[in-house]
Amino acid sequence: MPSPSKTNASADDMEDEIIEELDNFDKTVMARVRLARDYLAYSKLQALYEQRRAVVSKIPKFWPHVLENHGPMEMELQHRDDIVAMSYLTDLWIVRDPKEPRAFTAEFHFSENPYFSDAVLKKEFKYVPAPPEDTADVPSSEPGEDGISDAQLVFDWDTDIKPQAIKINWKSDAKNLTKQHPRKNEDDDDEDVLDPGSFFNWFEHADDPKDLASTFEEDIFAHAIQYFLGKGPNPRDEEVGSGSEEEDDEDEDDEGSIDLEKPAKKKARHSAT
Repeated sequence: MPSPSKTNASADDMEDEIIEELDNFDKTVMARVRLARDYLAYSKLQALYEQRRAVVSKIPKFWPHVLENHGPMEMELQHRDDIVAMSYLTDLWIVRDPKEPRAFTAEFHFSENPYFSDAVLKKEFKYVPAPPEDTADVPSSEPGEDGISDAQLVFDWDTDIKPQAIKINWKSDAKNLTKQHPRKNEDDDDEDVLDPGSFFNWFEHADDPKDLASTFEEDIFAHAIQYFLGKGPNPRDEEVGSGSEEEDDEDEDDEGSIDLEKPAKKKARHSAT
């Protein structure tokens, strides 16, 4: 029987040509397989999300409950006005770009509220492929037999996705949360955010400094039912925010007091899968 030392190959022992061949195989053939698998998953999940959408639409305050039970969103909804405004959220929906499903628009649907007249606020993460340094190396956008194009193989979120901005139609200056709680940057540097201010600044700025795109798409939207039941991967820490500050909030006017008829939460922590 051959000794393990003679049969266990490593990259250090291989010829450069073989290493390059393996690397190219992984970057082309296997990458196409992985991408095709992911795109198929998007398609299959879409039908399930449609079914879920029909069910949760019958549950009062479903999406406000989801956000309330999501730990990181506690840091995003720092202002009472934001919490009140988000209590009018009736639906959260992800619309994918048919040409590049990793690009998407997050749609936030609201009922009539005292803050803005828009029924839907959208945050689009638009697919804008970065031009290659050498124009002769422009990857083809035509899909192959597997439905995957060369352009999709070289996709990079940081360079190929451009967050868009919208103008929110605020009903008054007093209810304009982005004016009442503006974003504060370091020395007017848009990329260095000291204080995000109101959550709604996210819609009115063409950027995403805290990567809320992945928070909403990969976490909140994907695990909405789990968060509603208090069992999401990133649960809210119930100890955070307790104390005198919370008691002070209870003494404020009724506008900020929202009874969400919250379902019972479970204290057990669940790790992300």
